[in-house]
Amino acid sequence: MTEAQLLEHLATAGIDVTVHRHPPLFTVEQSKALRGDIGGVHVKNLLVRDKKRTLWLVVVPEDYRVDLKAVRTQLDTRGGLSFASAQLLAETLAVEPGSVTPLAAIHDDEGRVTVALHDSLFDEPVVCCHPLHNAATVQMSGPDLVRFLRGVAHEPVRIE
Repeated sequence: MTEAQLLEHLATAGIDVTVHRHPPLFTVEQSKALRGDIGGVHVKNLLVRDKKRTLWLVVVPEDYRVDLKAVRTQLDTRGGLSFASAQLLAETLAVEPGSVTPLAAIHDDEGRVTVALHDSLFDEPVVCCHPLHNAATVQMSGPDLVRFLRGVAHEPVRIE
């Protein structure tokens, strides 16, 4: 799916977004340095798996430190969590490292990935994430992000 197709999907679902173009960003530090006046809560996204290869997309505000042991306990995983490979990221969410986004759940037709959203994002007025690539940022409300995820059959799990 292209960015244009994603934006069309969002519009059809009645989800208002604002798109901001910028140079490709690969890290939170780059994002902070180059974002300018793009307001809202920017997110950090981690695709992780347990020993049984169950996959979770962990989505938290960018400044949060992710304690995989704590996340493991909250998600009740089978074994410890580790980062998924770039190949598994491409197979399941069809994005590249640096472009991971909760919006990529639209590509997971098989339902292999469970999206784990930080509790604060559910009601956040403005959430910022990539539109399937890292050369733009999309602003949308937290409730609209949740509605989008539900609309693509990815009921988000709350984590703290």
